[in-house]
Amino acid sequence: MGLREVLIGPKLSENSNIFNMKYILVTGGVISGIGKGVIASSVGTILKHCGLRVTSIKIDPYINIDAGTFSPYEHGEVFVLDDGGEVDLDLGNYERFLDVTLHRDNNITTGKIYQSVINKERQGDYLGKTVQVVPHITDAIQEWVESVAQRPVDGDLADPEVCIIELGGTIGDIEGMPFVEAFRQFQFRVKRENFCVVHVSLVPQPSSTGEHKTKPTQASVRELRGLGLSPDFIVCRSEMPIDQSVKHKISNFCHVSPEQVICLHDAQSIYEVPLMLEEQQVSHLLSDRLSLNLDTHRPRNFMKKWRDLSIKHEHLRNTVTIALVGKYTQLEDSYASVIKALQHAALACNRKLDLKCMEAEDLEEEAKNTRAVKYYESWQNVCKCHGIIVPGGFGQRGVEGKVAVCKWARMNKKPFLGVCLGLQAAVIEFARNVLGWPDANSQEICPEGSRHVIIEMPEHNPGQLGGTMRLGKRQTLFKTHDSKLRQLYGNVDYVEERHRHRYEVDPKMACDFESAGLKFVGQDVEGERMEIMELDHHPYYVACQYHPEYLTRPLKPSPPYLGLILASCGKLEQYLARGCRMSPTDSPESSDEELPMPPHLLVNQTDKPSMSPARRTPPPSSSQKSASNLCESLSPSCSTPKKRNTVDAGFQTHDQEAE
Repeated sequence: MGLREVLIGPKLSENSNIFNMKYILVTGGVISGIGKGVIASSVGTILKHCGLRVTSIKIDPYINIDAGTFSPYEHGEVFVLDDGGEVDLDLGNYERFLDVTLHRDNNITTGKIYQSVINKERQGDYLGKTVQVVPHITDAIQEWVESVAQRPVDGDLADPEVCIIELGGTIGDIEGMPFVEAFRQFQFRVKRENFCVVHVSLVPQPSSTGEHKTKPTQASVRELRGLGLSPDFIVCRSEMPIDQSVKHKISNFCHVSPEQVICLHDAQSIYEVPLMLEEQQVSHLLSDRLSLNLDTHRPRNFMKKWRDLSIKHEHLRNTVTIALVGKYTQLEDSYASVIKALQHAALACNRKLDLKCMEAEDLEEEAKNTRAVKYYESWQNVCKCHGIIVPGGFGQRGVEGKVAVCKWARMNKKPFLGVCLGLQAAVIEFARNVLGWPDANSQEICPEGSRHVIIEMPEHNPGQLGGTMRLGKRQTLFKTHDSKLRQLYGNVDYVEERHRHRYEVDPKMACDFESAGLKFVGQDVEGERMEIMELDHHPYYVACQYHPEYLTRPLKPSPPYLGLILASCGKLEQYLARGCRMSPTDSPESSDEELPMPPHLLVNQTDKPSMSPARRTPPPSSSQKSASNLCESLSPSCSTPKKRNTVDAGFQTHDQEAE
C-alpha cells in the first residue's frame, strides 16, 4: 500500500473513478506583495507530502498578454517555462516548492482572457450576441481554470487532484473584479465541498502603540464577503508573532473559527513557512473543509526533508560571499531565481550565502569621475568576495562594467559564472584583451561596430518583441569529456535547460577563441550555437547561454551554481575527485584573503591602514593598502558594509548585504 492510500484512503467520488478536483483560491488584502505566492506554494507542499498531486495557477490582472515585455523593475524577473512561456516569478516559486513543471497556460492574465474572447467574437462563436464581461469574460475565466487544472505537471501524466489558484493584487482592485466575480460563480459550478478560499491579510503593529491592529483585516474580509466570496481561512501576516487575543478578535469579526485564523510572522527563511502552517494543523483543516479524507495521524518522517532543510539553514556558521554584478539590482526580485539558485547551492555546501549586489554601471571607468564613492566601494566588494556571478540582461547600460569584472575574474583566478549576457560579456572581454581585437563588441550593444563577436540570431524578429526570443527548454550537447561542468552534471552526454535570449556568439569566430584557450564545451544539437564556455587553466571560469537557475530546487541545486559555490569555498576539486559527492567530514574554511585591486584603481597613499587584532589574515599587500585607504578616505561606510533587512516575497530574512 502506497503513501497516497495510507493518507487519503479510497477515492472520494462514488459515481466516478476519478478523484474530484479540489480548488483552493488564495487572495490578498490590505497591501500587495504580502507573500501570497509563498503561502500558496507552502500549502501545496503540505498537500503534496500528504500524497496528493498538486498543480498551481497564477492570475495576474494586468492587460499584458504575458510577462515577456516587462521591465524587471515592474514585477521582478521574467520566469521562463519548458514550453517557452514567459510568466510571473511566482510560478518559479511553485515549481521550486512543488518540484513540478508548469505550462504557459498556468499563468492567466486579463490580456489572455480578453484576447481569447475577442478571437471567438471575430469567428462568430457568440452567434451575434452582445459580448459582455458577465457572462462571457467570467465564463472564459472559469473554463480556462478548469481546463488548466486537469493538465499533468509532475511528469507521470497523472491528473492533478488539487489546484491552488493565486489571485494577484489585492481585493478591491478594479483590475481584479472580473476574476472575483468569476470565482463567485465558480464556487457553485464546482460545488462548495470542492472549493475554498484562503485570504492573506496584513496585521500591522504600529510602533506608537506596540499592539497589533485588526481593523485592516476586518475591512478586507468585509469587502471580500461583499463581493460574494467568504474566506474559509484567514492567514494573518505580521512582523512579530500574534497573540491569542488578537486571533480571537479576528475570528469574532470575520466570521471564522479561531482555528481557521492562521498566524504567520516573519521567518528566517521561506523553508520555515510550510512547517509553520502545518504546526497550525493546516492539512487537517483543509482535509475537513474539502473532504480530502486524509489520515488524522501523520508518519513520523512527515515533511522530514523540509524540516531538515530549515534546521540546516538556521544553523549555518561558515559564510561564502558572492558578488552579483547586474543591471537591475535596485529590486531584489529582478534576480529572484538567480538568488534562489545561489542559496540552494550554498546550502548544499553547508555555507550561508552573503550576497553583495552591485550595479554594473558603478564598475565602469566613467563612474570613477561621476560617482567615485560608488565606484571604489563596488570594486572593493568585488575584491572581497569569494566568487562572482554576472547574470543576464538586455540593452547597452552596464555592459562595460560587466566586461570589466569578467577581466578581473579571469586575470585573478577568481571563481566566475556568467549567465546569458554574462557569457556574452566574457566573450567580448576575451576577444579584446586576449585575442587583441579592441573593437570587439556585440551587435546589440554597438549595431554599427566593425567586429561583432556577438550577433543577432537569424530567427529573431526585431519588429515584435513579445515571445520572439529563443525561449524554453532546449538540448545542449557536450563536445568533450574535459569539462568541469560536464562532471558537475554527472558526466552526461547532454543537458536540457531553459533559454531566453536574442543574441549569440558568432559561430564563425569560435575557432579563434578555442585556439586561445576559451573552450565552447557545449553546443546545440546542430552545432551552430555556443551554449557552454570554459576557460583553460582557471579554477572555475564558466559561462552558459541558457538560464540554469530556472531549474534549481532546494534539494537539487543547479550544477553551474553549485560549481561556483564549491569553487568559491575551495572545495570544487575535492568534490570532483570524489565523483561529485560531498565529503561528510571535510569542511575547509573559505579563504578570507583579498585579491589585489585592479591596477587602474591604485593610487599612491602614504597613510597606513589599521589592522584589527581580531582579523586572522596575512598582512595585506601594498596594493591592498592603497585601495583600502582610498576607499576609507572617500566613504567611511565603504570598509564596513551596513546590514539591512531583505524581503523574500513578503517573508523577512536577515542576510547581510551591501547597501
